[in-house]
Amino acid sequence: MIGRTILITRSDIKRLERLFQRRGPHFRHDPRHLEHLKSELKLADLVEGSDVPPDVITMYSRVLVQDLETGRNNIYVLVFPNEADLSLNKVSVLAPFGTALLGQRTGDVIAWKMPGGKKGLFVVRSVLYQPEAAGERILQAA
Repeated sequence: MIGRTILITRSDIKRLERLFQRRGPHFRHDPRHLEHLKSELKLADLVEGSDVPPDVITMYSRVLVQDLETGRNNIYVLVFPNEADLSLNKVSVLAPFGTALLGQRTGDVIAWKMPGGKKGLFVVRSVLYQPEAAGERILQAA
């Protein structure tokens, strides 16, 4: 729910920290947003990949979310910036919506500021795929 502590796997946090250190071309985003992501990660509860519940959104999770304003459902995959492709519904963890997804659970309501200042309000309907729950180990570095 809004304001709840999020869960992050130790492997995801390590890859994100490496990403912050490299600061490639994907860092065109608002610096305040990046600081927000870093502060979210500092407040998150860290868990081993094998201990993360299957309904938690981790990197490479495929999730069904519903826009609470329109009622429209969409499926997204949370990825690193170099893999983002909105035409394939692959959302970067560095995008405001991607940051909002990370660590949330089925049933959680996500509020985030959309481009133009409008607020988006979404509910996570289902985590359709989570690498850890599927027994996969992500070897790709960020």
